[in-house]
Amino acid sequence: MGTGSTVRQATAADRDPLIAAFAAAALDEAVTVWILHGHPADRFLAGWVPDLIDKALCEDEIWIAEADGSIRAVSLWQTVTSVDRHAAEAAELRAAADAAPEVSALRRAAYVTGLLAREHPREFPHRYLQVIVTVPEHRGKGAGGAILTDRLKAASDASIPAFLEASTQRSARLYTRKGFVREGHTHTLPEDGPTLIPMWFRG
Repeated sequence: MGTGSTVRQATAADRDPLIAAFAAAALDEAVTVWILHGHPADRFLAGWVPDLIDKALCEDEIWIAEADGSIRAVSLWQTVTSVDRHAAEAAELRAAADAAPEVSALRRAAYVTGLLAREHPREFPHRYLQVIVTVPEHRGKGAGGAILTDRLKAASDASIPAFLEASTQRSARLYTRKGFVREGHTHTLPEDGPTLIPMWFRG
């Protein structure tokens, strides 16, 4: 691919290195930073990341870029045919936040999940890039771009559009270079949170 990275779908055998790579890569992702503000990140990620990875391995797809035996970038993809799952996840997080109102990370996670459930597009089916992150020491080497190139070709070949919410202007520019187009209203999270930019890839 010219980047030194190989793109493939992760399996259950990758679970432990996936957790380690995602935890390292996601700590400075814009929405994660906002959620974790004022909260001990290590303690929160120790519970949240394994659950996230386990769920994605069972229900969705995890695509990685790797080189020299190590994971350089991780992406989580869903095939969306309704918003029922998003609504259920939002309700579950809201209940958890209500049960522990002192935990700001839960409150913020519930807020953003609820927002996404309400605003997620009703154009079905589509591929949803839930998140893509690159391990810090491998940034700038094209690992994330390699995943996008691979997965967007697959989406185009299958005639299925892809959707995401960019959380920074920098990431939005990368997605634009890969063929995504801004569509819909942006949403700025409260308490100095990032602005989420809806973007579509239609092949």
